[in-house]
Amino acid sequence: MSLVKVNFFALHRCIVMDRRQFIKLSSLFGGGIAISTQLTGCGATFQPDGDDYVPAATFTHGVASGDPTANSIILWTRAVPENNNSSGYVRWQLATSPDFAAPIRSGVVKAERSRDFTVKVDVRDLPAGQRYYYRFFTSETRSPTGQTLTLDNGVVDRVKFAVFSCANFPAGYFNAYDAAAKDNSVDVVLHLGDYIYEYPKGGYATANADAIGRSFVPGNEGELLNLTDYRTRYAQYRGDKGLQLLHQRKPFIAVWDDHEIANDTFLSGAENHNEGEGDFFARRTAAIQAYYEWLPIRPPMGDENPQIYRYFEFGNLVSLYMLDTRVIGRDEQLSLRNYKLANGSFDLQSFQRDINDPARTLLGTEQFNWLKKHVASGNNRWHVLGQQILMGKMHYPAEIIATTNRQAVPGVIAELMELRQKQLAGQTLTREEQQRLSVKIPYNLDAWDGYAAERDKVLKLFSQEGKSLVVLAGDTHNGWANTITDSSGNTVAVEYGTPGVTSPGFEGYLGLTDKQAEDLARALPLLIDEVKYCNLHQRGYMSVEFTLGQVNTAWHYVSNIKDTSYTVRTQHRERFVG
Repeated sequence: MSLVKVNFFALHRCIVMDRRQFIKLSSLFGGGIAISTQLTGCGATFQPDGDDYVPAATFTHGVASGDPTANSIILWTRAVPENNNSSGYVRWQLATSPDFAAPIRSGVVKAERSRDFTVKVDVRDLPAGQRYYYRFFTSETRSPTGQTLTLDNGVVDRVKFAVFSCANFPAGYFNAYDAAAKDNSVDVVLHLGDYIYEYPKGGYATANADAIGRSFVPGNEGELLNLTDYRTRYAQYRGDKGLQLLHQRKPFIAVWDDHEIANDTFLSGAENHNEGEGDFFARRTAAIQAYYEWLPIRPPMGDENPQIYRYFEFGNLVSLYMLDTRVIGRDEQLSLRNYKLANGSFDLQSFQRDINDPARTLLGTEQFNWLKKHVASGNNRWHVLGQQILMGKMHYPAEIIATTNRQAVPGVIAELMELRQKQLAGQTLTREEQQRLSVKIPYNLDAWDGYAAERDKVLKLFSQEGKSLVVLAGDTHNGWANTITDSSGNTVAVEYGTPGVTSPGFEGYLGLTDKQAEDLARALPLLIDEVKYCNLHQRGYMSVEFTLGQVNTAWHYVSNIKDTSYTVRTQHRERFVG
């Protein structure tokens, strides 16, 4: 038996990197992948020999699967040879029953130090709509048994996603992952980014790490800058039992956000990168290589499947577009402080001109044209954008944003909420009071609010085709349900934002008590036109179930992230009928 083997990592040694071409080339650095088809996947007689044969390997980080299609699935493990070899072969099996009495596919794959001993198998030509079991093994050791599936390609009654974002290891235990792993109604996990964080010890959300047993391993306590740094951080994250269990039981469809590289990444830099930290493009290459090694994601190949953005079809029910709003096309973020004039006033005219500049882009031309092509040809009941950042207009009263003292913000919001309640009750407000409510500006220019013209272009792709659009978002660490309107004020979509797995939300940013955060969450839907629901202080995940008739979304919050003892509570539900 022989396997068709494509060693993407080897290409790195023969390519001289041109920065303008980095994005296209970096997607090839994901490591070798064994491709198993019906012709190559029997493997019963293959016997590795020579120095590459190892009787035992340690499967250090469990198993994982990802990028399911109607006829294929990626299988993943990490197999470290116990004899300290730089490489070794391991076997794999795929079956329709957990006892593997009659494996339908099997083969051999090589684990190599050059890829951090991570291995992937792209199993193709499989029957659609089938649940599978898989495992890796040598003659002496065996991995845990994983569960996965292929997508249906006909009439589909329902599909349910568990949606995650923003898991910060030192901030707490990944109990949200554990909870979703134990939910048998979930079919597929959508991970919308910030799978890891690049910060050092003493950095963001690390204050309680030592106390709760979530310190970084020795040697990985600095900021992540090179390939070894990123690999080591992934290894520690993947040691979390909740994350291992979720990967073992559910296939992942994932995209990166910024912290897989550095905070507020854009096309040619990042907020959390400076000249003293070396070349940004070399850092980004290392980060993306480690991402492709450690995630069960199919390395893109060729112009027909470019970069990390990709398309999944769940029968006649859901068209899922996984976007990259972070790396390959994003222009640098605007900053409100750049529009503050010498007299202390705000240059609103210049700000509005720049934020609505049609040349500003998040997606880039190639990705936008790819999306346009798929939207035009897709005829499924629901069209879903799986992407990193909030698309809804989060336009706050300008007074809130102008308040420089964070501790004073809740008081300002309380005053504005009182005025809004008077307004809704029909009471007359003074001109000054009306202005306090009506003068609004976007607060998060790292989100779609900072790229308003392109947001309208994307929304038109769906509204002009009469498509029912659901937007899924992460990034903010908080739960959201928003309506999305176009530039004319027409409602064209709904948006659901998932809370962070462990990263702190508004309560951490503003220093709020739980009660203050709950009060603020009740106030924001009154003050921000497109917000229907928000939760600003609890960690968890979101489930989204699609049927032909409706979309049912639920926010699930864990009671604790300081240790692995927790309960989970579903605190809010939304229904959308399209």
